[in-house]
Amino acid sequence: MSLTHYRTLGRSGLVVSPLALGTMTFGPGAWNADDATARAVFDAYRDAGGNFIDTADIYSGGGSEALVGRFIKETGARDELVLATKFGFNGAASPLTATQAGGGNPNAGGAGAKNIHRALDASLRRLGTDYIDLYWMHIWDGVTPAEELVETLGALVRAGKIRYYAFSDMPAWLAMKAATIAAARGIPGPIAMQVEYSLVARDVEAEHVPAARDAGMGVQPWSPLAGGFLSGKYRRGDTAGTGRLSGANPFGDSKFADRNWDVLDVVKTIAAEVGCTPAQVALAWTMAKPGVTAPLIGARNVEQLTGNLAAASLTLDHEQMARLDEVSAPPPGFSAGLASLTIRRMVFGNRDVRGWGE
Repeated sequence: MSLTHYRTLGRSGLVVSPLALGTMTFGPGAWNADDATARAVFDAYRDAGGNFIDTADIYSGGGSEALVGRFIKETGARDELVLATKFGFNGAASPLTATQAGGGNPNAGGAGAKNIHRALDASLRRLGTDYIDLYWMHIWDGVTPAEELVETLGALVRAGKIRYYAFSDMPAWLAMKAATIAAARGIPGPIAMQVEYSLVARDVEAEHVPAARDAGMGVQPWSPLAGGFLSGKYRRGDTAGTGRLSGANPFGDSKFADRNWDVLDVVKTIAAEVGCTPAQVALAWTMAKPGVTAPLIGARNVEQLTGNLAAASLTLDHEQMARLDEVSAPPPGFSAGLASLTIRRMVFGNRDVRGWGE
C-alpha cells in the first residue's frame, strides 16, 4: 500500500489517501514549523501522492488556513486535493489559538446555524476558495440538537458551499442520531468521525467505531501517535520537560502511564523485528483497524513527515497485530462487554455466533 492506494471516506464517493496531512503545525505557534518548512511539508506530502489536507479555523488563529490556501493557490492543486477544515471552537477560549472570533461572544462558537455560517464564510476567505470538500464539526457543543446540525449542514451541501460534512469529538449517539435523521429525511448525512484513536487510546472501539461502521461513516483517527509518545522518543523514568504529554493537555490525561509504557515496549520490539521505527508500527496498526480510513499525521519538518508516510507501505502480520491488540486492550467496560463472545455464548446456547462483517 502507498498514499496512492486510495480509499473512499465512509460510504461516500470522496476518494482520499490512507494518511491525511494535518496542518495544526502550520502558522505561528511555539510548536509550529515556519512558513518555508510548512511549504516543504505540504510539497513532500503531495509529491508522495497524498491528496487529503486537514486544517481548522482555530489552528494558529486562522494562520493555518491562510497558509494552506496560499500553498494550494501557488501550486494550482485545488481540484486535485480533498480540502477539509473545521468549525466549532470559540477562538477566544480555545487552547489552540490566541485570537479568532472575538471574546465574550457565545455565537462565535458552537454548532448552531448562526456560527456555522459565520465560521464557514471566514474559512472560505482565508482558504481562498469557494467551497470546502469536507467540513468538520470540530467538537459538539453539548446543546445544539442533531436536527439543527443535519438541516444546516445538509443545506450547505445542497448549496454547493461544502461537498460533505462530518463530526469530530462527539458522543457516538449524536453521530448515529444525525445519520438516522438524515437518512429518514433524505438529507445529506455525515460521512465520517474524527476521534482520538491509537494503541494507547482505544476506548472509542466500544461505541464510536461500531456506530461509524453501522452508519457508513469512515473513522479518521487523530493523534494516532498519542502526541508523539508512540514515536519512542520518550524514556520511562525520564519525562522531565516533556511539556504537553506530562499533564493536563489537549490530548487528555498524561500518556506516561505504566500501562502505556508496556504498550510502547511491544511496539519497539516489533519495530526491531520489522526493521522500521516505532512510529511506523503504531501507524500501521491504526491503519489496519476495521473502519479506519485515513489517520491524521502532522509534522514539524519533512523528515518527520517522510518517516510517518513510510507506514503506508508497512503491513504487520497477524501475529504482530495480535501482540499489539493484546498488550493495548482496554478494559472492556459496559458497552464492549455486551458484545463479548462470552455473552454471545450465553445467548446462543454455548455456540460461537459472529455477526455480518466480523
